[in-house]
Amino acid sequence: MIATNTNERLLQIAVLAFGLIAPFLFPAYIQQIALLWIMILFALTWDTMGGQMGYNSLGNIFFFGAGMYICAVVQIIVGGYDVGEYTAAFGAIKVDITDAQYFSGLFIGLGAAAVGCVFLSIILGFFFFGLRGPYFAIGTLGIALAAGELIGAWRWVGGGSGISLPLYPGSDIFPGSADEEGLFFYFLCMISAVATFLFFRWLYKTRFGLALNAIRDDEEKAEGMGIHTMRYKTVAWACSAFFLGISGGLHGNIVHFIEPLEVAFPTITFGIFMVAMSLLGGKGTLWGPILGAVLFHVIKEVTWTHLLGWQWVALGLIIIVNVVYFQQGIVGWLMERFPERFGIRVETDATAQGKGGAD
Repeated sequence: MIATNTNERLLQIAVLAFGLIAPFLFPAYIQQIALLWIMILFALTWDTMGGQMGYNSLGNIFFFGAGMYICAVVQIIVGGYDVGEYTAAFGAIKVDITDAQYFSGLFIGLGAAAVGCVFLSIILGFFFFGLRGPYFAIGTLGIALAAGELIGAWRWVGGGSGISLPLYPGSDIFPGSADEEGLFFYFLCMISAVATFLFFRWLYKTRFGLALNAIRDDEEKAEGMGIHTMRYKTVAWACSAFFLGISGGLHGNIVHFIEPLEVAFPTITFGIFMVAMSLLGGKGTLWGPILGAVLFHVIKEVTWTHLLGWQWVALGLIIIVNVVYFQQGIVGWLMERFPERFGIRVETDATAQGKGGAD
């Protein structure tokens, strides 16, 4: 177990070191690597529901989009503008936001996005946690799809025309850098993903993590043992929503524009990606979603660049092979083949016989 903890610590240091130097080693790919951190956050938050608790949500992207809009609205208000006037389709207003207004609006908006998504998850949990299995998955998918259509018809937040977010004003945070904005949001994305990992790593080692696994294995028996399953399910979804709301606010500011169907609530892309990444790496494990996110994102970027027109075929094949032939994922397969390297003790027949004779 000591060796396993040492290996994990070395892996954490290696990932952190790469994250710190990556934007300087690959300055042309800052935005792509920043998106990788968001993908890692996606996979970790989905795995809390689908892997650790056994509730396969297809609507987690709802909190991503909700956080994006909440953050944008707060930024506009802090900037001193009326939201309806700012997003109006007629004419154009001259936006003049100071540096202080921009950064205060951004960080207040990210906080509001996180807290707002927590409240939304609690409200939705009362309606959807009565559903189980495929009914829960389809119900959450319906929420994500409906949200995009409803926001598209809401003129106060721009409707289908979307919202152009305030532009990064520039500062001396990264003096001499060719891309201050890219570095600024890159490190915010990295900090968010690392914080998500550390939080769930801690959470899974507590009694709460054991309760989630008990719900996954047999919810009726868990309730019979006195576990308040509704409470645990709601808190788990709220934790996922908290970090997804932050990621939505960050992504909206990175792309500078929010549109309801393709940017805020991209169910057929990001909504499916977060599930596929967890399955590829190995759901129900701590490092599986991270590994799956890295591999999936790299393959996605390569196919989008060099196999344009075939990218969906390539990604579809990966998902089919994963689901049909490789359901335990990469980390799950490694744990089966090399359990001792993961601190798992396997009792052999000889050992079992020896214990039996000793008794």
